[in-house]
Amino acid sequence: MVNGWGETGGSAGGAPGSGAPAWYVRPAARDWSCAPAPAEVAAFHSGMPEYKATPLVELSTLAEELGVGRVFVKDESSRLGLPAFKALGASWAIHRVLSGRAGEQAGRAGEQADSGGEQAGSGAVCLVTATDGNHGRAVARMARLFGARAHVFVPEGVHPLAADAIAAEGAELTHVADSYDEAVRRASAAADGDPLAVLVQDTAWPGYEEIPGWIVEGYSTLFAEIDGQLAAAGVRAPALVAVPAGVGSLAQAAVTHHRSRLTGPAPALLAVEPDTAACVLASLVRQEPVTVATGTTTMAGLNCGTPSHIAWPRLRDGLDAAVAVTDAESAEAARALAALGIPAGPCGAASLAGVRAALTGPGSTERRAALATGPAATVVLLSTEGAAANPHAGVSARMPSTPPATGGSG
Repeated sequence: MVNGWGETGGSAGGAPGSGAPAWYVRPAARDWSCAPAPAEVAAFHSGMPEYKATPLVELSTLAEELGVGRVFVKDESSRLGLPAFKALGASWAIHRVLSGRAGEQAGRAGEQADSGGEQAGSGAVCLVTATDGNHGRAVARMARLFGARAHVFVPEGVHPLAADAIAAEGAELTHVADSYDEAVRRASAAADGDPLAVLVQDTAWPGYEEIPGWIVEGYSTLFAEIDGQLAAAGVRAPALVAVPAGVGSLAQAAVTHHRSRLTGPAPALLAVEPDTAACVLASLVRQEPVTVATGTTTMAGLNCGTPSHIAWPRLRDGLDAAVAVTDAESAEAARALAALGIPAGPCGAASLAGVRAALTGPGSTERRAALATGPAATVVLLSTEGAAANPHAGVSARMPSTPPATGGSG
C-alpha cells in the first residue's frame, strides 16, 4: 500500500523520501454540483450492434478485506467488442464528427449543383489520434465501422502487442520515441496538415475542446449502467467510487454524473494514478493544472503528464480525493481480481490498488472519515480494461501471445 499519507486535516501527504505527494483529499467536493451529460448518448450506444451493458460484479471477499459493506467491480474487459471502456467515448465522438462532416459535404454539394458544378469530395475522412493503448484501438475500430480511415500515434511505453492490435484494426501506425504528450503534439500537427483529417483526441487544450467533450459525454453510458445495476442489487447509491485517471477524462465523466444528481447522497470520488505520472494529483495539490515528467509504468493507459483542459475545472471542484499507486500495487490488485474472476489489466486494477491504499493500513481511520466510507458502505471500482488490453508480464496469468482478434488497447 502507499505509505506516508498526510493527516486528514490537511490536503495532501507524501511518501517518505519521494518528494511528491501520494494523497489529496477535499470532502467539500460532495457539496458541488454541475449540469448532466446529454441523455441521448445512452440511446445512441444502445442502438449499436454489439452493445450490451458490461457486468457489475459483487465481490464479497474484497468487501471483507476492505472493511466495508459491499464492493462492486464494473468489468470493462469486453466493451463493444474491445477489452476497454474507451469505445464508448470514441464511438459517440466519431458519430458526432462524421455526422457534422456529412452535413458540410451535403451543403457543398448543393452549392455546386446550383452553380452547375460537379460534386466535390475524394477519399474517406482520416481520424487521427495519439494513444497510450486503448483509445487508439477504439478510434481505429470505430473508423473501420463507420467507413473512415485512422492514423494512430503511439508513444514509448505502449506494449508491442497493444500496438500490433491497433494496426490489426487497419490503422496507419506512427511510433513516437517520446512521451504521450509529444505523441499528442505530433498527432495534432498531422491532422492540421491534412484537409481530410480530423483529430479525435481524448484530452483537451485551449482551442481544442469540442471533440474531447464529446468523448467525455460518451463515457456517461458507463455510469448510467452502474446506476441501474446497483438499483437492481438493492443499492440506492455508492459511498465511494474509484476511477483510474490519466488525463482525467473518465474522472471528469464520473464527476459530471455524480455531481449532477439532484437526489440521494453524493458519493466520494477517488482518482487513482501511477506514482510515475500523477498529473491530476499534482494539479490538485497545487490547485492549478501542472505538467509532470512521466516515467515508465505498466499502467500505460494512465501514463499521462498533463490533465485535460476541460477536465481540470471539474476535477478541481468535484473530486474528493486522489492517490498515487505503484506498478507493484497495481499488479498485486490485478492478481487479486483475476483470482476472483475479473480479468483486469494494470489500469483497471489501479482502482482496487487505490482503494486499498485509502481504506487500509496506518492512517486509514482518518482517510475513511474523510471519504465517509464506513463499515456499511458500498464501494464501486471501475476496472477500465481487461488483461488482453495491456499485456504486461507479471500482471495477470491470462496474457495473450498474439493480439486478440476482437480485443482493444487503451
